[in-house]
Amino acid sequence: MLTKKEQRLRRSRQTRIRIAQQGVARLTVNRTNLHIYASVISGDGSKVLASASTAEADVRKELGGSGKGGNAAAATAIGKRIAEKAKAAGVEKVAFDRSGFAYHGRVKALADAAREAGLQF
Repeated sequence: MLTKKEQRLRRSRQTRIRIAQQGVARLTVNRTNLHIYASVISGDGSKVLASASTAEADVRKELGGSGKGGNAAAATAIGKRIAEKAKAAGVEKVAFDRSGFAYHGRVKALADAAREAGLQF
């Protein structure tokens, strides 16, 4: 019997293999109860090209104090921020790696915001 975390990691492994074969930069998402993290990793997986999270001090100020990083509004802000940082690093196209999390709620909000801000995936 697999634990919930093991099931999620098993799902994410298959996605990572598929993305690695494509050889494009990947937008990874990690979600905790309190925060959401996003980073753009180079196609060969060797470098983090851009990252954004609700744990950053200026993002926390923008969201209004502590404890507000675990909602869809925060995920939308991180989606916009990661798209801007990725474009600044010269990345236009990415593969979306949801790390085994369901494409729903905060993960979906982050993806939609990143698309709106001009990131293609």
